[in-house]
Amino acid sequence: MKFATKAIRAGQEPDPSTGAVIVPIYQSANFVFKDVGKPSAFEYSRSGNPTRTAYEKCLAALEEGQYGLAFSSGMAAVDAAISILRPGDHLVSSENIYGGTFRLFENVVVPRGIRVSYVDGTRPEAFEAAIEKNTKLIWIETPANPLLQLVDVRAVVAIARRHQVLVAADNTFSSPYFQRPLTQGVDVVIHSTTKYISGHSDVIGGALVTKDPALHARYA
Repeated sequence: MKFATKAIRAGQEPDPSTGAVIVPIYQSANFVFKDVGKPSAFEYSRSGNPTRTAYEKCLAALEEGQYGLAFSSGMAAVDAAISILRPGDHLVSSENIYGGTFRLFENVVVPRGIRVSYVDGTRPEAFEAAIEKNTKLIWIETPANPLLQLVDVRAVVAIARRHQVLVAADNTFSSPYFQRPLTQGVDVVIHSTTKYISGHSDVIGGALVTKDPALHARYA
């Protein structure tokens, strides 16, 4: 299936009860249980909603991933992506990143007891030099917002694999149309869907996409 077809069809199936070919906006907060303690596919819209699920499947397909998760903003997605880190862990980040992400790292992540090291993202060897025994995650953003600095994704992934470190890539400014970091070995992709996924300056949202079922379970 080509990209354009995925964009309009992935995650969508005709409604079995009405035959509608487009997934409607389900506004229900709750969904009926088959029996006591036996929910259907959905039970409460905070944890799952048919409209959101269709959207998440579409994003996952566009990124050539297996699992998509939607968030209320790009920064909510960033915060979720780093939620796998614990006090005492170490994060290595390219220094040229979105200002909101930098502020989150400095004002939220560091006070949690997680150290952050910033390196020149144009030099893959800088990532390797910054890795320590407790490094758990490498964070890259390519092209970076707003200076469009590029990171050699494959080179950074190769370094991370040698040290058994996860790699997160913010793909907001490229979008899955131009770049799909999961196909280059990245573990989780982040989007501010407010930008090019939406494209009309009328929606705020964020997303995570991964191929890894264990990572998905931790994020979900």
